[in-house]
Amino acid sequence: MFAQERHNEILNILHKEGKVIVKDLSTRFNVTEDCIRKDLKNLENQKLLERTYGGAVLIRTSAPKQNIQSRKNTNIEFKTVIAQKAFRLIEENETIFLDISTTNILLAEELSKSQKKLTVVTNMLDIVSILNNSDNNIKVVCTGGELSKDLDGFTGSMAIESISNYKPTKCFIGSCGVNIFDKSVTTFDGEDGNTKKSIINNSKKTYLVMENNKFYIDGTYKFATLHDISFIITEAAPDKEITNLLSKTNTEII
Repeated sequence: MFAQERHNEILNILHKEGKVIVKDLSTRFNVTEDCIRKDLKNLENQKLLERTYGGAVLIRTSAPKQNIQSRKNTNIEFKTVIAQKAFRLIEENETIFLDISTTNILLAEELSKSQKKLTVVTNMLDIVSILNNSDNNIKVVCTGGELSKDLDGFTGSMAIESISNYKPTKCFIGSCGVNIFDKSVTTFDGEDGNTKKSIINNSKKTYLVMENNKFYIDGTYKFATLHDISFIITEAAPDKEITNLLSKTNTEII
């Protein structure tokens, strides 16, 4: 195998698992550990990874600031799996909160097609529109407040004041990224972040709905830590190291 082919394969492993170990790569490619260290140094010089003791990790990227419309059609397959998992967790006669999230749009569609009797509080217009279906048994409460056109929902002090009047049994929160090392949960908009924080503080259980790739992405505004999150719903089980670190904050993967 040529060095470039090995480099490409190392990057593929990093994107799947989030980290690589020198010893494991040496065995996998049947080359010396010194050879692997040179590979990792080469890739680090290209700013494609960050070397650590005994291996390397994927360089964390920053979440781009995008409006809801541009995010709706990304990772649909993964988001659908997450939405279906979340749907199965919602019980009859519950009051739940659906936060501004493209995954929650898909969850609202699942709820709209069901006959579950419950109350949904939300600050997202898309979700209100989807649940406005006379054939279902869902009572819909919209927070109101200042409308963010980029987010297609209500954020800020007026929305937060309304949110404080409700005590949902479960809330489903979207996020731009989670850093398992500093335990931060982030978004890219401060008003959205403060609104999410209020939802979490007023809910009995918090479920983060997000794709696995967001374990390697950071937003610009921290609104919670992993200690605030009861569960993370993803499309599939993440890397074992991530699961182990999450167990230290009593955050369960679904």
